[in-house]
Amino acid sequence: EISLPNPDGDTIKLSSTKGNVVLLDFWASWCSPCRQENPNLVKAYTLYHSKGFQIYQVSLDKTREAWLKGIQDDHLERWIHVSDIKYWNSVVVPLYRIESIPANFLLDKDGRVISSNLRGEMLQIKLAELFQNK
Repeated sequence: EISLPNPDGDTIKLSSTKGNVVLLDFWASWCSPCRQENPNLVKAYTLYHSKGFQIYQVSLDKTREAWLKGIQDDHLERWIHVSDIKYWNSVVVPLYRIESIPANFLLDKDGRVISSNLRGEMLQIKLAELFQNK
């Protein structure tokens, strides 16, 4: 379980997304490869959110200001964002064995990991496969 504050300070649990296919995504505003992947996340969210897709994005940022600016600059406001603003000391790092970012886990409707580190076209292909009949 992840239970961290969103930009408004409200604690959001990962388990609150059950019932959806969820991309659990680890990123930071200072991470260039993460920022390059964000337009792909916007595309995936736009295509599949209405069919039951959610993004739960966990930031490993150093400051709240940088985190919020990254969300705004990359137009990521539509999905769930959480962070404890503790950089690599975040509670999620050992929990999910994060060694580098970007990193992600695709979770099924029951919260089970069905794939990991899907980026670019591979994410789009997997989501198309999952939502083909919806």
